[in-house]
Amino acid sequence: MTAKRVDKTNAARLLDRAKIEYSLIPYTVDENDLAATHVARELGEDIATVFKTLVLRGDRNGLFVCVIPGDRSVDLKAAAAVSANKKCDLIPMKELLPATGYIRGGCSPIGMKKPLPTFIDESCLAHERIYISAGVRGMQICIAPTDLIAFVHASTAAISRAEP
Repeated sequence: MTAKRVDKTNAARLLDRAKIEYSLIPYTVDENDLAATHVARELGEDIATVFKTLVLRGDRNGLFVCVIPGDRSVDLKAAAAVSANKKCDLIPMKELLPATGYIRGGCSPIGMKKPLPTFIDESCLAHERIYISAGVRGMQICIAPTDLIAFVHASTAAISRAEP
């Protein structure tokens, strides 16, 4: 029996080029449930280790990225503060693909069309490895958070809050 071949994503190729250790983990996509909680269930992993990538627009500095645990919401006040904005909000879904090259449910902090300031919730440092989108629906990258932080030149901060 042969293992199913996993196609490399652009994000994976960029990590290969940088000689960063990671694993590509496929999962079954549910088009009606693109939430990180579904991904965590599919992977059989703790939701605290499955991070989602959100793109926001600040009133002063334009687009930036927040990577937060899948069961949490971005704290807009904290995100604005760490990105040197007065206020910020998520970009409209229709702007995601043109701005990043990624679609909802497949947005990775690695390999966006152009590098954006990136902030990763500091809770990532409590884990040996975390999961982020590999840049397509149905594929996750398992990576050491310190490697991800270094690769995307991210800062860590308390930028999430419990879901309401």
